Amino acid sequence: MMNKEIADIFRQIADILEIKDENFFRVRAYRKAAQNIENLTEDLIVLVNEKRLDVPGVGVDLAGKIEELVTTGALKFFEELKKTIPPGLLEIMTIPGIGPKTTKLLFDKLKIDSVSKLEIAAREDKLSSLPGLKEKTQENILQGIELIKQRQGRILLSTALSVAQKILDALKKLKVVEEAVVAGSVRRRKETIHDIDILVTSTKPQTVTDVFTSLPIVKKILAKGDTKSSVIVEGDIQVDLRVVGPESFGAALNYLTGSKAHNIRIRELAKKKGLKINEYGVFREKTNRIVAGKTEHEVYKTVGLCYIEPELREDTGEIEAAADNALPQLVVLTDIKSDLHIHSRWSDGTLSIADMAKAAKAQGYKYMVVSDHSQSLKVAGGLTPKRLKEQIDEIKRLNRSFKDFRILCSAEVDIKSDGSLDFDDDILKELDVVLAAVHSGFKQAKEQLTGRITRAMQNKYVNIIVHPFGRLINERPAYELDFEKILQAACDTNTALEINCYPKRLDLDDIHVKRAKEKGAMLSLGTDSHAQEQLDFMELGVAVARRGWLEKKNLLNCLSSDEFLDKIRKK
Repeated sequence: MMNKEIADIFRQIADILEIKDENFFRVRAYRKAAQNIENLTEDLIVLVNEKRLDVPGVGVDLAGKIEELVTTGALKFFEELKKTIPPGLLEIMTIPGIGPKTTKLLFDKLKIDSVSKLEIAAREDKLSSLPGLKEKTQENILQGIELIKQRQGRILLSTALSVAQKILDALKKLKVVEEAVVAGSVRRRKETIHDIDILVTSTKPQTVTDVFTSLPIVKKILAKGDTKSSVIVEGDIQVDLRVVGPESFGAALNYLTGSKAHNIRIRELAKKKGLKINEYGVFREKTNRIVAGKTEHEVYKTVGLCYIEPELREDTGEIEAAADNALPQLVVLTDIKSDLHIHSRWSDGTLSIADMAKAAKAQGYKYMVVSDHSQSLKVAGGLTPKRLKEQIDEIKRLNRSFKDFRILCSAEVDIKSDGSLDFDDDILKELDVVLAAVHSGFKQAKEQLTGRITRAMQNKYVNIIVHPFGRLINERPAYELDFEKILQAACDTNTALEINCYPKRLDLDDIHVKRAKEKGAMLSLGTDSHAQEQLDFMELGVAVARRGWLEKKNLLNCLSSDEFLDKIRKK
């Protein structure tokens, strides 16, 4: 059972307990444990087997439940608890914006116990009579239902990467396997994935197929052939395997990586040169003689292009740029010198500043930005001005103890409904860098939300707008913004826009990142880490940056600490 599945079960337990008006602290314990489990970089099955189940926020009782889930694949307590409410209520709570209280209200007043009944009631305007549910709420519910329909069968990139790695690790142990790589949209680093494509080169395809279909995480075999197989693994994720000979590796990898639009363009170029391309190689159309196929580089070379990185293969100008030898030198993870968005236990993080700093330094970073929440976000333990000043003093003390590493003082300051900030300027000026964010009023009109952010940018102390669209992938849609106005304000005020690396955010997305680059806006990467393991999310942010055509020069994180401070202080 995967970490995400266990986290989802804990989250559902919390929802049911809240519907049943159980103890608030018990509900919160399950939610906190779910969040921490989901963010682990190690598999719980490994931690349980090695008796290292030391997860923040997980006490003896919850640890016992995790062990039961890992060892048996089920939890008796959860199965019994589900019987105490109509089964459709859990499905209703997957709709963005609908929590346990609203779900309970819908059931108590209108006997709504399924998403289909809810959709009918909303379309027939039956919800507006309920306390607290107005016409706008009905619209939001219908939008949420549409979002659920769109996301069905799609998983987060982070989940897909984790599953793919497990499979690759197992296959690479086979002596008959020469190459084993992930292809498809996972290799292109799309933010959500429908299925996972694995490519293997081997002269013993049947052996590879037998091992693949019998892996412990496989729940169901959909197809099994000599060179093609398909399975469903834990988490109900489809994984497709293709086995080819070494001579076809490059052609097969190119073909299976896609995208479809990119591949069509490549085949068109090949046809003009009297060639044809498929997953087995590049061939002369008249003689059917193979001319390339071992590597992707030679596949591209045969059609007159330089190599195109997988993240760019979306037919968004990469073909033309490759033909002109004008592709960007994409940023790579080793270019990153800092994490510009980190939380500590001063607000809602799990570790001290010192421990997070040690972890960041271990990542190879030269500096980091501690950005705990401001006072308005009480649910996240937001800092009062007094506590912020105490934190600044602690950071100054810690900096004296570090060698070749620096902690920058910051805060993730709330942008209020009128665009003003949660801290006054006399507090903000004490910080090295100021992050600003919208944490409420997501359903305000496009003009108001755009105005809030652009007004915040006018403040001379605000340096970075973090998670600008406020989305949670598959959970909460982005709020409406006039992005061109946001970009113009960012350029006019020398304010950077963040690519938030948290797996459910990846906000800005690649499309907006590319537009920001074209406009000349500054961009930054921040993991939004609340625990040490989350520092690894930087890889996801770099993937978004690469899909957005970014180079080192486009990211603040690639600067030294002095260069970074000089850059943002030009404001």
